[in-house]
Order: sequence, then C-alpha cells, then structure tokens
Amino acid sequence: MSRVGKMPVTIPAGVDVSIKEDQISVKGAGGALTLAQNALVKVSSNDGKLSFAPANDSREANAMSGTLRQLVNNMVVGVSKGFEKKLNLVGVGYKAAATGTKLNLAVGYSHPVNFEMPAGITVATPTPTEVIVKGADRQRVGQIAAEIRAVRPPEPYKGKGIRYADEKITIKETKKK
Repeated sequence: MSRVGKMPVTIPAGVDVSIKEDQISVKGAGGALTLAQNALVKVSSNDGKLSFAPANDSREANAMSGTLRQLVNNMVVGVSKGFEKKLNLVGVGYKAAATGTKLNLAVGYSHPVNFEMPAGITVATPTPTEVIVKGADRQRVGQIAAEIRAVRPPEPYKGKGIRYADEKITIKETKKK
C-alpha cells in the first residue's frame, strides 16, 4: 500500500468534512472545497480522522489512494490555514500594485499588465516589489502565481524579472572574446 495513503488525515476543530458517493466536501473558516470521489479508493471517517484504502489490489488503486489522501489533506489545510505564494519583482522600475481583486504590474513593457483574481484568491502587495497570492485551494494559488511569473520570467544574464521568493536564479556568464 502507498506510504502516503496509509497515513490518516486528521480533521482539526472548525472543519467539517462530508463524504458522499460522488464527492468529498470540506468546509471551514477559509471557505468550502469539493473533490470528485474516485471509485478506486474507499474513504472512511472515524473519530476525527479520515482513512483511505485502495478498493482492490491493482497498482492504479494503490497509487490513487495516496493521491486522493494528499488532495483531501491539502483541502483540509487550505480551509483551516490557507496557502500562500510570494513573488519578488527584480528590475529597475518594476513594481506591482494590488487594488481589490486586481493586480497591476509594471514590468518593463510599454503597457501595464492587469490580472483579475478569481473568486477565492486574494492578492496583496506589502511593498511595490513583492506580491503575495493567498487562497484555500493549493492548486489554484500555485497556478495564479505561475501565471503572474510567466508575464516576465527571470532572465539568466542579469536576473531581472518576476521570481518566487525562494527561487534561486543561476546567472550565466557573458560571452568572452
């Protein structure tokens, strides 16, 4: 059995998990998330813990039990604590401004780049060169952060661009005569 799938998911106080035939719903302070139930995995709930077991002995069911366990764990953590990604803007004149659900980026183009945040995702700019994307859905937070980074990815010679806060950019050496 999958090592990840063997570990139960503990449900903290204030989080409500409901298991139906076709979906798993998680509600908490951070919002409500749903996930489609997989036929290869049996989900059982007992005294504040969710356990996942493969429905049969196939390799796919074994792999899916670990995958579904981690997805549900991410949902539980998301509605209780939330997820966030930090991005830094490196470059002269590069700046970001968040107003409500919009993010305005000035990153060296002749026009400003505007992003409309979807429901459930918030964006903040503590400083003009720092962007923080927050939300309950881990996948959507990561996807929005990747789309913001793709506007101006870091270039390898000077390191200018939008990068994750923990990202290390390897700077290339310039051409020598």
